[in-house]
Amino acid sequence: MGKQPARPMTPVESIRRLIGFDTTSSKSNLALIDDIAGYLDSYGIASTRVHNDDGTKANIIAAIGPDKPGGVVLSGHTDVVPVTDQVWDTDPFELAEKNGKLYGRGTTDMKSFIAIALALVPEFLKRNLRVPIYFAFSYDEEVGCLGAPRLLDRLLKDLPKPLLAIIGEPTELKVVNKHREVRSYITHVTGKPAHSSMPALGVNAITHAAACIGFLRDLAAEMEQRNPIADPNPQNPAHTTINIGQITGGTATNIIAEHCRFHWDCRSLPEEDPEEAPEKLNAFVQNEILPAMKSGIGETDPAIAITTEQHHRVPPLMPQSGSPAEEIVLALTGQNQCFAAPFATEAGQFQESGIPAVVCGPGSAAQAHQPNEFIELAQVEACVEFLHKVADWAAGET
Repeated sequence: MGKQPARPMTPVESIRRLIGFDTTSSKSNLALIDDIAGYLDSYGIASTRVHNDDGTKANIIAAIGPDKPGGVVLSGHTDVVPVTDQVWDTDPFELAEKNGKLYGRGTTDMKSFIAIALALVPEFLKRNLRVPIYFAFSYDEEVGCLGAPRLLDRLLKDLPKPLLAIIGEPTELKVVNKHREVRSYITHVTGKPAHSSMPALGVNAITHAAACIGFLRDLAAEMEQRNPIADPNPQNPAHTTINIGQITGGTATNIIAEHCRFHWDCRSLPEEDPEEAPEKLNAFVQNEILPAMKSGIGETDPAIAITTEQHHRVPPLMPQSGSPAEEIVLALTGQNQCFAAPFATEAGQFQESGIPAVVCGPGSAAQAHQPNEFIELAQVEACVEFLHKVADWAAGET
């Protein structure tokens, strides 16, 4: 964008710019990060990049206002989910406006919040801020909130501690102070190959993986029955859930499958034991599945095994008595209660690091990850008004 500030962008222009970058989690986000850094630099705002191990992705951190504690973090993730196998009416990486809606991958989840914050940079700079406004934009949220730990470590090391963080995930600008913990797992099943005409000579990894999946399905149903009465708030996660997301196995139809692997996650209520599902699966494997696999032909084969490894963990977001994040954002939005969200966010990581956090951003989560993803212009306008009030607070005007 150059060293001299260009004409200030409108929020829609800013959204259009960010949507134009294909930052699917499997790809680099550096072009977008460099663009944001250049934009901030044109206004004299220094920024810090925090890269992943191989340097292909980066978080970005910047501060506007005085170098003192007590500021507010505006945070969001720069990556988006894939559009593979989705049928779109428009180019997902080119903003399309129609009937009061903006279409494009990331419009709701969650580039619009980031773009609106960036569009308001000139206004933030004009304010006589009494505490700083921080930007903290991460990589790889969609694949396990992988970038946030490094972002938080650097933020807390380099800058005065913020008073609160606002994570702008799509909540229709309702204030969220609770979501479940997420732990994802990979279960590997190793059997014994043989010709499919002689199944007694082999141990079918796919068959035994299916038994494990069936066990998890039944456990999920049991967990749902623990709290069968749904909360009147439809966004409130009423029970712990388990999902089988991917499965691979076998080499050919006429070969008894030697290997099978499935990926699954458990989203547990904050008040429930997050270790319950993997521990119960392991007990089922040890007591029932492995003895069946090792009987007969597999009895002396040390390779036959089932292992489950944790892939990643996203901590829960918990209500906190006296939380400045809850109190301040409720006051700024004019709301009198907080809500829970069914999805996980980086807010739990902020909270776990000692920064009180809430989730509050434009758009509906119902549009996230969908083909023809969109955000209503009314939500964009409401977010602009909300961030004006955040600036008012940071300037001591509320």
